[in-house]
Amino acid sequence: MRRSGQWRWWILAGGCLLVVIILAAPPALHMAGTWLSDRDEREVLPAGFIDDASRMNATPVQEIWAVPGARDEAEHQLVDLLRRADQRNLPVSIAGKRHSMGGHVIAEDGIVIDMLPFDGMELDEETDILHVQSGATWGRIIEYLDRYGMSVGVMQSNNSFSVGGSLSVNCHGWQYGRPPIASTVRSLRLMRADGSIVTCSREENTELFSLVLGGYGLFGIILDVQLDVVPNERLQLEQFQIPIDNALEQFEQSIDAHPGASMVYARLNIIPDEFLEEAIVSIFRAQEGEIPALTDPDMIALRRVLFRGSAESNYGKELRWEAETKLQPLLSSAVFSRNQLLNEGVETFQNRSASSTDILHEYFVPRDGIVAFLGELRRIVPLHDGNLLNVTVRSVDADEDTFLRYADGHMFAFVMLFQQPRTNEGEEAMRAMTREIIEAALAVDGCYYLPYRLHATTDQFQRAYPMGGEFFDRKRYYDPGNRFQNRFYEHYGGRGR
Repeated sequence: MRRSGQWRWWILAGGCLLVVIILAAPPALHMAGTWLSDRDEREVLPAGFIDDASRMNATPVQEIWAVPGARDEAEHQLVDLLRRADQRNLPVSIAGKRHSMGGHVIAEDGIVIDMLPFDGMELDEETDILHVQSGATWGRIIEYLDRYGMSVGVMQSNNSFSVGGSLSVNCHGWQYGRPPIASTVRSLRLMRADGSIVTCSREENTELFSLVLGGYGLFGIILDVQLDVVPNERLQLEQFQIPIDNALEQFEQSIDAHPGASMVYARLNIIPDEFLEEAIVSIFRAQEGEIPALTDPDMIALRRVLFRGSAESNYGKELRWEAETKLQPLLSSAVFSRNQLLNEGVETFQNRSASSTDILHEYFVPRDGIVAFLGELRRIVPLHDGNLLNVTVRSVDADEDTFLRYADGHMFAFVMLFQQPRTNEGEEAMRAMTREIIEAALAVDGCYYLPYRLHATTDQFQRAYPMGGEFFDRKRYYDPGNRFQNRFYEHYGGRGR
């Protein structure tokens, strides 16, 4: 009898192991397949060409010129470069990390100024103002500020971008209760097309200040900037999963019930059978105690496999959402530093395929338009077979500083990432879908963000940005020779060289 009992135990144990293997096999096989196929297939551009993060804008240029790192040398050589461009009647565009997607840093057959070497910085500890050159990336800035117990006030959710690029698109982030980055700028120095340098602030050259911030490099070269910075913080995560129709109400109730929210965002469910029906809301609240040390991001390989696997199949999307929701209880009450949350590059999830690319969209919607906008998204994206990889929702306060503004009042930003084939057919399908989503945003008094593909019609641009015509008129007033150009200006500004 004892021997028979042992056999039953072994049979039961073996059966349980087999069940575990069967249950674990599909995720393991899916992730292994993703990992094995995740090769860097991105092509090297021919000499004399430049592109941006879209990998859809390869363009011939006359020259890509890297600015020297030393201030005096850089300024003298920039004056010489602008003089040479004027003599040869060449357009000039200004580039940092080139993470815009509509040719905003490219003018065909022109000179591209690479600002990345111009990256010095110095913190005034008495005033909490950072003096930083425009080529510095947020990754370097975060590392520098962390040594002083300080952090960036407003920036994007990743650290890969340059200061000049972020100011030129007037970025925003998931810092709660904050306007876009322009609100953190005390002043900036700008080199105009004639080589003269002017200081712009809310008190000096005020119109030019409002035009340059969110001005897409069309008014001159941002040399350096005085930025307000904030203390680094110890932040505790509160996370919950809720039906999307109740998300906003519960989100606001949670903020009101427990003050101190510093960083906030929601991620929406993109599984086709449950499309945009649920949200994971993450709230990071300031907490007393020791601030964790700044480290490299954790579990990059695993997170990349989960994310890239979600691009290739609905099963991958289900697996990723399952992983995120199952991790939720484990992450509750987790503690981070503010700097740690900002210290991750776009490279973690970047598409490295030769056949496809990832394209960002962003739409700004007032509170009372969210339900209608989400209803249209549920219709439009499946109708066009859009391969949606990610949607996050963030809060943006009113912008009171920039001319070409996207947030006249408090807005909710819907940041969407799609995978797109790098073909003419893929581009046409993306253009058609984008125009429908823009119409959905405009119908609820919303807006769309300008740094991405130039798929909006001229009429849509004018309705979203009614100040756009005057913006381009002021560009020609401050730059009468149209020296600073890019594809965005050529497309919507109406006049080239």
